[in-house]
Amino acid sequence: MQWDFATNGFVHVCGHRGHSVGAPENTVAAFLATRAHGGTTAEIDTVLTADGEIVLMHDLSVDRTTDGSGIVADIPLEAIRQLDAGGWFAPAFAGEPVLTLTEALAVARDLDLGFEVEIKERRNLPHYAKRLAEVLEDPADRARVMMISFDHVSLRWLKTQIPGITTGGIVHARHGDPVQVAVSARLDELCIDLSVWDAGNAMRLHEAGVVNRCHAYSPTVIERITLAGLDPRPSLKDALAAGAIDTLSSDDVGWVAALVAEAGVAPPRDIDA
Repeated sequence: MQWDFATNGFVHVCGHRGHSVGAPENTVAAFLATRAHGGTTAEIDTVLTADGEIVLMHDLSVDRTTDGSGIVADIPLEAIRQLDAGGWFAPAFAGEPVLTLTEALAVARDLDLGFEVEIKERRNLPHYAKRLAEVLEDPADRARVMMISFDHVSLRWLKTQIPGITTGGIVHARHGDPVQVAVSARLDELCIDLSVWDAGNAMRLHEAGVVNRCHAYSPTVIERITLAGLDPRPSLKDALAAGAIDTLSSDDVGWVAALVAEAGVAPPRDIDA
């Protein structure tokens, strides 16, 4: 799978935790909805269970997004499998399971979906890396994922553990030299919040061989920004048309897909993974 606009000729449309405005985050339902709304990738979150399995969960506890309670790192996988990860969102999604990364990758293969996999693990990164290497043993699966984190040092270390892994550093600040930020941690991508995304910096990253993902929130947030007199949509469309953005992400995949289409660079229905 290719992540850059220059090679693909299209912008990846990414669902933040899947199409999370319309389905429970990090679930099969969210990935199905991502694809149905024109998405080609999904950003997901991962932590370790008590017995060392990588599962999809944004929080370090299961309380917010399941019917259970407790810290994921203290709960074995068998107990995690008993939790309902959909009913909290809406009754129609009751029974959605918490996925292991292995299971999520199987869904991604079926849907031809790429994953940006955020590392939320905090207790045992060495075991996470060991298990990740096992999960991504197939080069095709390894090519399907971009491992991302706020911890750029850990991402640099991860590259020494898993040959060929691609990594993306999350940034919520506008750095004086974003290229150096990427190069210093051997990053393949910078995942940049819309509030600090800059077209000039994006082009400099491209010149250095680094792709970028711009996270564009949701339509509700965009409307609040617009009411403050800072409508980002015209400049986003210009950047998309210029090939400055490799991936555009949002909680609302349909909204992003429509914005990309308006810019004249709509993604294909299928991607070559």
